[in-house]
Amino acid sequence: MAGSKREEHLPHWLLHAVLIVMTLVTVYPILWVLTIAFSGKQSLALVDLPATPTTADRLRAVVPWPGHPNMANFVSVMKDQPFARWLVNSAIVALATTALGVFLACTAGYAFSRFRFPGRRAGLMSFLVSQMFPGVLTLIPLYIIVVKWLGLGSTRTGLVLVYATTSIPFCVWMLKGYFDTIPKDLEEAALIDGASAPTIFLRIVLPLAKPAIAVTALFSFMWGWNEFILAATLIDKEDMYTAPVGLGFFVGGFSQQWGYFAAGAIIVSIPVVALFFYLQRYLISGLTAGSVKG
Repeated sequence: MAGSKREEHLPHWLLHAVLIVMTLVTVYPILWVLTIAFSGKQSLALVDLPATPTTADRLRAVVPWPGHPNMANFVSVMKDQPFARWLVNSAIVALATTALGVFLACTAGYAFSRFRFPGRRAGLMSFLVSQMFPGVLTLIPLYIIVVKWLGLGSTRTGLVLVYATTSIPFCVWMLKGYFDTIPKDLEEAALIDGASAPTIFLRIVLPLAKPAIAVTALFSFMWGWNEFILAATLIDKEDMYTAPVGLGFFVGGFSQQWGYFAAGAIIVSIPVVALFFYLQRYLISGLTAGSVKG
């Protein structure tokens, strides 16, 4: 009996040890970013090593911890740099992308889930196939369409259109799959009671689909907030930069302002983390369990 207990508990201890090690490995780069941001310096070196460093000197050089923490980098990046304007650009683009993406994905996903019409299968497969190609492959076509044909280069409208259209295939497939799990009996019962199709969709289906809508909104917001390659390609005016493009400005070929870069990276990550914590209560499936008997 004792041997069986040891054999049962040993894998758990081993699993915990592996998880702790992997957590430390994951957190270590984040600690470096925090340390550089609060160091008040623009260098990656935390300490200046002497000519003949000791073991303690080498240890201090690799342990991410600022010697004298201060907010100088955060104050400078918000006051002395155009980073605040870049944050506003990112916020406008991300919020507009989220609103447009969620609206189109909800309506399209519901149509693909509930209705049978010519081209339905071809439409779903086209969405799926579009996700098989890397995003870089579409850079040139998108540049020609947005900049040359539509004349929306270096505009927030152009970015919103590009981000919404590129995120819709994934969102439609995810919402379509979730709408399939919602029993049709609920809609049929509401239809018998005299509810119209828009009422059923807005007041019955969408509230039950909150988990999928939350994931869709989070994905759309993160895509519009964090995307770099398309924004750097379509925008060539400094005052129209988004936050990710602006962060690249700090560590370009002519300057290496790592302190500003780290402080800006922390500021950029705060809205996404806050949104995730706000939406995590909806990220649990099974809200319709027990809504229909039999």
